[in-house]
Amino acid sequence: MAERKKNSTNYLNQTYLEEKCVLNELLFLLSKRWITDILFCIEEGNNRFSGIREELIYISDHILADRLRLLESSGFITKTTYYEVPPRVEYSLTENGKRLCEHLDKMCQFAETLGWD
Repeated sequence: MAERKKNSTNYLNQTYLEEKCVLNELLFLLSKRWITDILFCIEEGNNRFSGIREELIYISDHILADRLRLLESSGFITKTTYYEVPPRVEYSLTENGKRLCEHLDKMCQFAETLGWD
């Protein structure tokens, strides 16, 4: 993904909000398209790139790779590489990733009660 301009109003506002409350940083991450769906795929045991890609049929390889890197750098998933022929990579939730999925599940249940269609 392209690097954000560090002097843009959007960047400055986001930085301010993240410094004000760490929840804003988490919400910013979760607001990125596909993040929660990828977490739920991994939680359900779909832990390979190709498996996630098959389940989320409209996601591009580029975006999936980017979102997996974001989740890994944020500490919500781990990436394990198996050096075999052919090489194999698996993703799994960290403890924080599991806790986050529990909270997201509760938020999904709450959202369903709102009756938004």
